Parts: sequence; C-alpha cells; structure tokens
Amino acid sequence: MFLDFYITVIHLLYDGANTTLMRPSTNTPHLDLILMTEKFLHDLPSGDDHLREKRISGEDIYGGIFLNMKRDKVSLPDGQEAVREYLTHPGAVAIIAILADGRVLLERQYRYPIAKVCMEIPAGKLDLDEDPLLCAKRELEEETGYTAKKWSYIRRIHPVISYSTEFIDIYLAEELESGKSKLDEEEFLDVFAAPLEEIIGWVEQGVITDVKTTISAYWLDRYRRGLVMPSLLS
Repeated sequence: MFLDFYITVIHLLYDGANTTLMRPSTNTPHLDLILMTEKFLHDLPSGDDHLREKRISGEDIYGGIFLNMKRDKVSLPDGQEAVREYLTHPGAVAIIAILADGRVLLERQYRYPIAKVCMEIPAGKLDLDEDPLLCAKRELEEETGYTAKKWSYIRRIHPVISYSTEFIDIYLAEELESGKSKLDEEEFLDVFAAPLEEIIGWVEQGVITDVKTTISAYWLDRYRRGLVMPSLLS
C-alpha cells in the first residue's frame, strides 16, 4: 500500500550558522526530514595546525637516477603516529607554445609506466639548481626546435600531491621561431600542432589524459576569453 502525502510548505530559517527545517502541518504524516548543509571556507578554524602532520624520523628506501623514495614516521594532529611513504622529485616545467596561426604545439611520446603513447605539451624536469624559466626555454628548443621571444608565467601545479613532492611550473611561449630540435639519445617524439578546440575535444573524449596538458588547455581557453592573464616575463 502506497502512502500518499504532500508537503505543502517547508520553512527554512537560516541564522548564519545553523539551518532549521520546520515540520509541515499536523495533517502531514510524521516524517523525519533532514536538510544537509555545509560550511563555507571562512567558517573553518583558522590556521593549519589542526591538520598538520609533523615529521618524527625518516629513512631513504630507494635512490634512483632522479627519483628517491622515502619513508617517514609522523605525528598526527591528535597525537597518534603514522607512516608516510613518498617520492622526492626535482620539479619540472611545461610549456604552452602558441604558433602564429594560433595552434598549440603538442608532442606524442611513449610513456613506459602506463604503456601508452600520450599527447602532451612540451615539458621536462629541472636539472640541479636550474632556473625554471631557463629550463622551459631549454626544453622547448630541445624537444621541438622552437624558441620564443615572449615568455609568461602561468602557475605552479602539484600533479601527485598524495605521494610525491613534484611540482610543474607552466609557462606561455609566444612569438615562436622554428629551428632544429636537439633530442636526448633516449628521447623519441612526434611533434605537431593542433587548434585549441581540438585539444579540448581530445581532453573531453579521454584521448588526452595527461594532467598538465588538461589544465593548460582549459587555462588557455579562459585566457583567450579574457578571463585570466599570465605574468609577463620577457
């Protein structure tokens, strides 16, 4: 047997901190109605101490060519202890390089860990103590042969915050001049260009899954609509 009922009026009283759901008229069947609400950012406790973990001790588990794995014992905010394993990474750069016709430079490269050829924007890791902008200029020329007269800084992203210290600084390169690439001996790439609309289509179809390229594509779309601006460097 179905229970037919109608709720005619629901009054919401909001006092800035609590939300109260008032019951309908006494003719309405007895219902336990719950209204879920959530805080805003400014309602949260100030500072980070109630979330911060503090390192007690640590050890190196593995040392590679440029990746190192560590295991740390940490103290949690409630006083308990836990173990955190993570990779240290020197950092990297990525470049949104725009041709005179508006197309964006892309690469196709085989990525061994996922056994897949990926489409992505030019990128590379920092050498020891290397300036990120100089690294971006070096990587663009080495991988694609292009140099740029105009460079702007977009932002830093952390692609794997749960288990790595890696960061990627993203740059915008404009007023390009073509040249000869200088690939490393172990590096094999296809270099091509595509319109932004096609790149976003590949992202939304799942053809492009690389995080730096995905973020860069949506940033460039907002840039072309005048919603964001990079920081001009040269």
